[in-house]
Parts: sequence; C-alpha cells; structure tokens
Amino acid sequence: MNSKEIRQSFLDFFRSKDHKIVPGAPVVPIDDPTLLFINAGMNQFKRIFLGLEKPRYLRVADSQKCIRVGGKHNDLEEVGKDTYHHTFFEMLGNWSFGDYYKKEAIEFAWELLTEVWELPKDKLWATVYKEDDEAENLWKQVTDVQQDHILRFGKKENFWEMGETGPCGPCSEIHIDLGLGHCNKKHVPGHVCRVNGDCARYIELWNLVFIQYNHQEDGAFVELPAKHVDTGMGFERIVAVLEGVPSNYGTDLFQPIIQAISEISGGEYPGLDGGVAYRVVADHVRALSFAIADGAMPSNEGRGYVLRRILRRAARYGRKLDIKEPFIYKLVPVLVDVMGDAYPELREKYQFIAMVIQAEEESFGHTLDRGIEIFEKTAADLKRNKQTVFPGFAAFQLYDTYGFPPDLTQLMAEEQGLAVDLKGFEKAMNAQRKRAKEAQKFKYEIHKFFTENEEVPHSEFVGYDKLKETVRIAAFSG
Repeated sequence: MNSKEIRQSFLDFFRSKDHKIVPGAPVVPIDDPTLLFINAGMNQFKRIFLGLEKPRYLRVADSQKCIRVGGKHNDLEEVGKDTYHHTFFEMLGNWSFGDYYKKEAIEFAWELLTEVWELPKDKLWATVYKEDDEAENLWKQVTDVQQDHILRFGKKENFWEMGETGPCGPCSEIHIDLGLGHCNKKHVPGHVCRVNGDCARYIELWNLVFIQYNHQEDGAFVELPAKHVDTGMGFERIVAVLEGVPSNYGTDLFQPIIQAISEISGGEYPGLDGGVAYRVVADHVRALSFAIADGAMPSNEGRGYVLRRILRRAARYGRKLDIKEPFIYKLVPVLVDVMGDAYPELREKYQFIAMVIQAEEESFGHTLDRGIEIFEKTAADLKRNKQTVFPGFAAFQLYDTYGFPPDLTQLMAEEQGLAVDLKGFEKAMNAQRKRAKEAQKFKYEIHKFFTENEEVPHSEFVGYDKLKETVRIAAFSG
C-alpha cells in the first residue's frame, strides 16, 4: 500500500466500526488562544473533554495535521538527526465520547494492525500504566498478543494529562520491534534495545488514551461521569512500516521532495548517515506550506516567528547543500503532487504559498551569507584559542543584525563543537529592549512637544497630492 491507500484504509476501517469520519482542524487554531499550532488530534475536541460542549457524534475518526515546534511538544531540534521526528506530521485518530471504552479501543487497534494491515504479531508490544490491571487483562483476553510482550510503565510513559488540571487517564501504547538493524545507539556503551529504550529499533505506533479522571487543583483524581477514548497514531511512522522502508524519509511522503532537492543541488541524497540537510528541508517545507495554507504568515512574533525560524533553518541547510539561491519555494508544487488530493487547500493555494516562501527566502538571503561568514570567523577564533563557548553578545549580533534565530546559531555552534552562552544572549537582548524602551519614550516626548506647544505652527500633510513641497523649518528639538 502507498500512503494514500494507508490513510484511506484507516478511515474506512473506522467507518465500518460506526465512526463518523470528520475533517481535521486547520493547523492554525481557530478558537484556542493557548496554542500556536494544532499539535495533537485531540485539540479540536478539547471542549468536549472539558465538558463545555456536547459531541455531535459519539464515535469519530480523522486524520489531523499537526505542527510541533515549541513548549512541551518540541521536535524541532531532532528533525533530520533521526528518522522519525518531524515539525509537521499527520496523526490518525479515533475517539469515543462516552461510548465504548478500553475493551473496544484495544480490539479495534489490534484488528486493524494485525488483520487489515497484517503486521507480524510477534513484533508488536503493548504497554499499560503500572496500576491499570484492567487494561493488561483486556490485552490478554481480547487479543492474541504474546503475554510477555505486555509491559507496565509509570506515569511518564503511560499516563496522559491535558494540563496540570483537567481530564486525564492511563494510556496503552503499541510499539513495534523493527529489528536490531534499526538501532541507532549501537555505539553507546551499555545500551540495551528495549521498548521505551530511546533507540530506533522499538518505535511507538499508536497511543490509546483512556480518559476517566478529572485532575483537580487540590491534586485529587476524581472519576469523570463519562469516560472517553482518545487515540493517536503517527501517520508517517505507520507508512514507513507498511511500505517496508527503514525511515519515514524513505516513504512516498518524502522521497519525491528529497529527489527534487537533489535535482536542485546537483547532489545525491546519501541516505540515513549523511542526509540531515535533505531531511530537514523536506520536513520544513511541509510545515511551512501547511501553516501558510491555513492562514499563518511569517513575521517577528508568535506563530509567524516560528515560521520564520523554520524557514531560516531550511535556508541555512540549503547552503550546506551548496544551494545559494532561493529554492524552498520550488518544492511546493512537489508537495502538492504528494498531498494535494488529501488536502485540497494545498492545491488551491500553492501559488500563494510559493510566493510567500520565495519572498522570505529572498529577504533572508541578503544577510544569510554574511551572517554565516561572521559566525565561522568567530568560531575559528574561539577554537584557535581553545575556547568552547560562543559568546552571547556575538549570538545576539547575529540575531539583531542578520536575523539569525538563537536556535539556528545554537545548531551551527553544535556542529563546531561549541555551546552558545544563552545567558549572555539574554543579557544583550534585555539591554536592547531597555534601549528601545528609552528611545520610544524620547520619541513620545518629541511628539508631545510638537503637538502641545502652541508656539509650533500646525503643518498640513500634502503627500496625497504632491511628491515634493517647499517648506520652512519653524522649530526643531534636539
């Protein structure tokens, strides 16, 4: 199966289980000021879980666009380094709002994975919360998973909470053993491959969350009047497994984009060991395109600054591939070919998306090369003097003068074996803010002088009708 068929088969399966297939929410939240971007499938159902809204349907399923680049869910720094982290990804999910619970959720998941998709049962593992006897017993009773493949873990791994208070509950995760060849920690002394062991041999496929408590402000966990199911499966991961490729980036979701990058750069994708730049750019153009399609625009604050950071990281990785001109925008039509059928907004807005990205690339391109030159000179001086810390004031200069986000400077420093003095950066940033505040106060005082001083004659704006005018200076402030 290809990615389109896999996505459709998931939705068709849950349709056959009496679920209403609903559209995913825009990746830019419509009515949730707590989020910069939708980062999980449950976001659009949050009000239902909080008891603020009644569900239209008791059983639903969808494919949700997600972006994770900050806060609790921040995958930005890992993108490209491994095979399975992304800034943009799809989450396949099914929900029950007070209808079925643990038994059916486990049955549905096992049936889809082993009977529809025919994954080998001996490669699958189930984890449950350490105190959830019910879930462990259900795995033994309603599935034929190997008994020794059911593991218990603590709160960190197997208990889900929406926030410090509110709906929460234990969860059960399904992992797959991809084989020793996928381990990326073989070089680490004492490393042992295991579920939740932080290597790429065992990866989580599906998380089944059983929402049954309300975590109160006093710390108590009180049973909810209605119990819900909230599940999420990483689409790119399951596509990699079902397509039989060693990496998410080897799937038909990414390969056309990576091939296009190769054609632009004149190089060849070296695969898992040396292809970080290709993977970062392929990932980042997806995040940029979907965010812009749903209404976000690059800017200097909020989600707009997140987009600017992502784009500038991608542009810098383009330089690593010896691409000197704007090129990310050229990848948008390729992405449309890959995902435009599932997400028509890409096809409808691809020209606008490409235009926005190109304008940002051109703007940053003017300062990128000069900033890289200054960084490399500073780094070389530090190494010559056997120093390992990149000064905070120098990082701030790159940010303030050349538009380098701090995480981009950190990335470049890491590649050189250096650490950035973030405290020094913050000190320089605060000093700049203080100067800006004082300058703003001075501007206000000048404005007040001219508008409230009766001795200063009133000036009439004539710019709507003329481009030039002869004037006489009546007063000045200095």
